[in-house]
Amino acid sequence: MGANVSANGVFVAVDVADVTAARALVTAIGPHVAGIKLGLEFFCAHGPAGIAAVMAGQRLPLFLDLKLHDIPNTVAGAVRSLAPLAPAILTVHAAGGPAMLAAARAAAPPATRVVAVTVLTSLDDGDLLAAGVGDGTAAQALRLAGLTRAAGLDGIVCSPHEVAAARAAWPDGLLVVPGLRPAGSEAGDQKRVMTPAEARAAGADVLVIGRPITAAADPAAAAAAIANSLT
Repeated sequence: MGANVSANGVFVAVDVADVTAARALVTAIGPHVAGIKLGLEFFCAHGPAGIAAVMAGQRLPLFLDLKLHDIPNTVAGAVRSLAPLAPAILTVHAAGGPAMLAAARAAAPPATRVVAVTVLTSLDDGDLLAAGVGDGTAAQALRLAGLTRAAGLDGIVCSPHEVAAARAAWPDGLLVVPGLRPAGSEAGDQKRVMTPAEARAAGADVLVIGRPITAAADPAAAAAAIANSLT
C-alpha cells in the first residue's frame, strides 16, 4: 500500500462534504495515520476531480470505498475509469458474485488491492434474516470471504466480530475492518463493533475509523490517541 511513517494500519474515513475541509483534515491527521478513505458520499458530491484534489501532494495511500456492485462488464468499466486515481485499496460487493469479482480484479491496476465487502457493519442477524439469509452474519461473512478468495481478489471487508475467523480461513488475505470505536465512544449506526486494539489483535490489517476522529474537537489529537493505543 506504499510507504508511510505510520504502521498502525489506521485509514481514516474522511466523510466531509467540502473539498477544502477534507484537505485540511487530511493534512492535520496525516502524521498519525496510515491512509485516507474516501467513500461514496464524497465521490457523488465531487467525483474523481474531488478525490484528486484532496489527495494531491499527499504521501498517504488512498482507500477508495465505492462498494461497486453491478453486472461484471459495468463493474470492470468502472474500475478502469478509476485507475487514474491510483487507489491503494478499492472496494466491491462480494454479493455481486464470482464473475463480477473476477472482472473487477482483472480490470484493476496491479498495485490496487481489490477487496470485497461481506456484511455491512450496520447489519445484524435480524437484518440478514429479513433479507432471506437465515444463518447469521458470521456464517454469511465467511461464505462470502471464500467466494472472494476463489475469485482471486486480495481480501475482504468484514466486521471486527468476524475478523478472527476470517484470518484463520484466509491467512494471507488483506482484512479491512470498519465498525471500530475507541473505548467510551458512541456506536452510532454500527451494530458489530470493537475497539481498534481488539480488532488488530484479532487479525485486522486495515483499521477503518471515521467519526471518532473526524467528529472530534481536535481530530489530530484523536488520531494520535488511537495510534498510541495500538503501540
